[in-house]
Amino acid sequence: MSLLPAQEAADIPRQEISPKTVLITGGAGFIGINLADRLLSAGENVLIYDNVSRPGVEQNLYWLLERHGEERVQVEIADIRDLYQLRKAAAGAKMVFHFAAQVAVTTSVADPVRDFETNLHGTLNLLEILRSLENPPPLVFTSTNKVYGGLEDIGLRRNSTRYEPTEVSILSGGIRENRPMKFRSPYGCSKGAADQYVLDYSGIYGIKAVVFRMSCIYGPRQFGTEDQGWIAHFLIRAIHDRPLTVYGDGMQVRDILFIDDLLDAFLLAGSHMERLSGEAYNIGGGPENSISLIELLSLIREIQGK
Repeated sequence: MSLLPAQEAADIPRQEISPKTVLITGGAGFIGINLADRLLSAGENVLIYDNVSRPGVEQNLYWLLERHGEERVQVEIADIRDLYQLRKAAAGAKMVFHFAAQVAVTTSVADPVRDFETNLHGTLNLLEILRSLENPPPLVFTSTNKVYGGLEDIGLRRNSTRYEPTEVSILSGGIRENRPMKFRSPYGCSKGAADQYVLDYSGIYGIKAVVFRMSCIYGPRQFGTEDQGWIAHFLIRAIHDRPLTVYGDGMQVRDILFIDDLLDAFLLAGSHMERLSGEAYNIGGGPENSISLIELLSLIREIQGK
């Protein structure tokens, strides 16, 4: 497990965990830090639970601390697999957003055991902790569109800048939640199984929980790499005048959603948990906000002038 160097971790202030906080696992990452900022700005108490193993996320924590002050930002640097620390963090939570995960397909192929332990066992740890509480807080879990596999059965046609589905209903409305799951890659298996465990614990144990099967999210505070966060990766490479590698012909299409819109969806789900609990939702920008790789490169060229 690769954690933040001891000296840097020591520099991040810790406090006693206050009751009635919103717990965000993986809270130092791109989505978690933006959600924490939104909640803190609205007057909520927030606990960031993160092992800060992803390069760059410590910058997010320093940014949040500077923006909201050490007295308001609670940070617990710990791993989702650490049952003791996780139980302590969840004990006083009024709501839980579970984002902590191994997020790259490539990494899951290289190290499937770590992927399993983080994504599936870590989620099961959290669910068991919530089940043990007298009044479990509601849970929002971020799954992935990878639970539907490669979608090989969907016919495609090629136009000038992208591939598009030949089936009109998919072209206009995208993939529906009733589509059969087809896990592929260790990442797809671990996230898909965690997705199902969350829904099952909601049905069997009465934990109020909603699952978002997410597409490509982009926005500020994102440290994109070639493996994950491709829009930020493209933009960062362009800003620094570095070369880009495009796999395939660049006409593959991705459904993209801006981070603020995702946060709106999270908060709406949280405020309607009684009605939405036990449901899974595909979340993205929809067909009108889809983009191919070469279409994004064209936009970058317009902005950068090259």
